[in-house]
Amino acid sequence: MTHVAPVGGTAVQDHVALAEIELCGELIIAASAARERLSLESIDEVLRVAEERGPGADR
Repeated sequence: MTHVAPVGGTAVQDHVALAEIELCGELIIAASAARERLSLESIDEVLRVAEERGPGADR
């Protein structure tokens, strides 16, 4: 017997997964709009890596 999750408002949202999906979408959009391969700096900018590390963080 197969168990299926009930339909309705009982779905659990994983906010981390949703944020990762959003960032992947933004990266796909940036890559498709670019004329050449994205540089590591461009990828970091799209993924907002500097914002996560904070000001003055070393790489």
